[in-house]
Amino acid sequence: MAGPKESYTTGADQNGADLRRRNIPGHDGSNGAVAKGSQHINDDKKSKSPRSPVVTFLNENEYIIAPLIFTLLSFFTRMWKIGLSPIVTWDEAHFGKFGSHYLKREFYFDVHPPLGKMLVGLSGYLAGYNGSFEFKSGEAYPEELNYTFMRVFNACFGALCVPLAYYTAKELRFRRLTVWLVALMVLCENSYATISRFILLDSMLLFFTFTTTFCWAKFHQLQKKSFEPEWWVWLFLTGISIGCVCSIKWVGLFVTTMVGIYTAEDLWNKFGDLKMPKIELASHVAARVFGLMAIPAVVYMFNFYIHFLILQNSGPGDAQMSSLFQANLKGTEVGKDSPLEVAYGSRATLKNMGYGGGLLHSHIQTYPEGSGQQQITCYHHKDANNDWFFYPNRQAGEFSFDDPVKFLRNNDVIRLIHAQTGRNLHSHQVSAPITKADNEVSCYGNITIGDDKDHWTVEVVDDAVNRDHSLVRTLTTAFRLKHSSLGCYLRAGTVNLPQWGFKQIETTCVKENRPSDVYTYWNVESHWNDKLPPGNPRAYKSPFLKDFIHLNVAMMTSNNALVPDPDKQDDLASKFWQWPILHVGLRMCSWDDNTVKYYLLGNPMVYWGSAASLGFFGLLVFWYLIRWQRGYNELSQADIDHIHYSGIYPVIGWFLHYLPFAIMGRVTYVHHYYPALYYAILTYGFCVDWVTQKLDRKIQWGIYGVLYTIVAFLFWLFRDIVFGMEGDNRKWDHLKWFDTWKITNKRSD
Repeated sequence: MAGPKESYTTGADQNGADLRRRNIPGHDGSNGAVAKGSQHINDDKKSKSPRSPVVTFLNENEYIIAPLIFTLLSFFTRMWKIGLSPIVTWDEAHFGKFGSHYLKREFYFDVHPPLGKMLVGLSGYLAGYNGSFEFKSGEAYPEELNYTFMRVFNACFGALCVPLAYYTAKELRFRRLTVWLVALMVLCENSYATISRFILLDSMLLFFTFTTTFCWAKFHQLQKKSFEPEWWVWLFLTGISIGCVCSIKWVGLFVTTMVGIYTAEDLWNKFGDLKMPKIELASHVAARVFGLMAIPAVVYMFNFYIHFLILQNSGPGDAQMSSLFQANLKGTEVGKDSPLEVAYGSRATLKNMGYGGGLLHSHIQTYPEGSGQQQITCYHHKDANNDWFFYPNRQAGEFSFDDPVKFLRNNDVIRLIHAQTGRNLHSHQVSAPITKADNEVSCYGNITIGDDKDHWTVEVVDDAVNRDHSLVRTLTTAFRLKHSSLGCYLRAGTVNLPQWGFKQIETTCVKENRPSDVYTYWNVESHWNDKLPPGNPRAYKSPFLKDFIHLNVAMMTSNNALVPDPDKQDDLASKFWQWPILHVGLRMCSWDDNTVKYYLLGNPMVYWGSAASLGFFGLLVFWYLIRWQRGYNELSQADIDHIHYSGIYPVIGWFLHYLPFAIMGRVTYVHHYYPALYYAILTYGFCVDWVTQKLDRKIQWGIYGVLYTIVAFLFWLFRDIVFGMEGDNRKWDHLKWFDTWKITNKRSD
């Protein structure tokens, strides 16, 4: 970068005739954005005329009065007529139901971390709700359920985003008029106001995204006060906020990445400071590892600890967890009265120990291609088609249930007989239907008809409670099933069969022997044998860390499976390119005349202005790079730092929250853009702040006044899509600026 007085082109001999400098007439080497101090503090000092005591008071206390006004307006826009619609709206059907599970303490499974849903459950508890309502989409709320209170609870998180935006803009050193603009844009963003009014996770996700950004900005401004108490406080608050935002949705990892990039850059700069003692550098590294890695991890794990602690009863999500975990839930049938050791003749269910694994399953339907034999899958729902009998191999002689008890041992060669159809678990050199590199697994023959391709060797891998690996025990023993003829291993991965296989998990015989592949691990989940005494499965506890890892990998696997279904048309889904330009919205409920209708659509000025600012900021940076290369010295170090931290990092935040949705294969909706929109708003604030900083004060007020008016007017124009549209939807035909805005069913004639 150029020196403080002169600017040199790269590659020039600074002591010779090749030296080039640019003397800008009337230029003092700074653009005046930050070099002259924080202008949002000094704005009031520019006028030399005396001020009345009231104006002085308002000016001196603006940092309290302005956010208070914004907050009151925010609570109004988020809560006005919030209970108007008495039906389950949009994803309230999901998250309200999850809240019910916490109140009934029933274990459930979802792709999102638990904090937001626990807060939904808390809102229900505070509302006096008992968890009995099923939250079916479009169904009317019962009189005894105070759904309005639950919505108000959620709306508080959305309302508090406005003062957070205000204080974040101040920490980014925007001038006062810009701080107001940023806060007003968040306040008057119709989509933020709409989505905050329902029992959803999005208001909480936005809230903790805003808190993380605010804490990061505050921490950055304290860099010259390293290791002082205030510095530690904001470091820890940043870490806590990161843990919370990641505990709502994994989208929180994007703002975490932004903070991580900032931290890596900060430490790299400190590493290059040769004057800094090594002990101090090590202390900086250790502080950030503890504050920005350890604390978020503890917060994230603690939420799962509370999640497991509350959900002690058997529920609809049991099958996603390990058998040992399920056996410790109250009211479960898993392991109930099951004998401990498995013997020949025992009837049992086999659980795949891969993350989110299901139960070994078969049904009378056959493969439409390949062998055409009876299908083998993995299935999470518990039914009789999951039951299997352990039989000896054919060379061991005929088996009778009257024979003396013989326990199943490590390295035994066995047959597995499907209890419902009587067929043998079988594999052969036929390619699996989806994973062509593996062998197909099927059901074939019966107790008397079959061949050596019905034989499987039991290989015990581990036992959760017993060092003796010679026997196979219910719940605790992990074993693999090796095909005795082909040498392949029974495996249930993460691939789902097409509709002909009922979308169940493909089960194959994998040729490659990978001893660490948990998807080839199996355990006996439920076990019946009248000759053996019942065991006590609750005597064995599943370790928290193991359950934590298992659940998170299952969540990841299920999340990756949320891809568009080619067999179904999703009218609510949208593409990533449609979001910044406000190409589409989203109907949150039925559109008939008797339903209060809500439409997720943003404020056009906020969306289009913020999207344009991203391109403008890129041109601005390019302009200054060209000017610098040509030898102009018009930016002070303070100006560069302001562009760096108040401009570039919001753009980084936008890219981190936007680009993943452009490359991921999962189904996407307009609300996935809302966290990214916040960073686009901050970028818009920076651009307006930068281009107006040298203008006359009256012109600045004029420009900002116009912007304030447009933002507020458009919010008011589209207010009904926020507060609810009653009656014939065609009354709002004037709001349907584009055919892709499905606010009305058709344009009026």
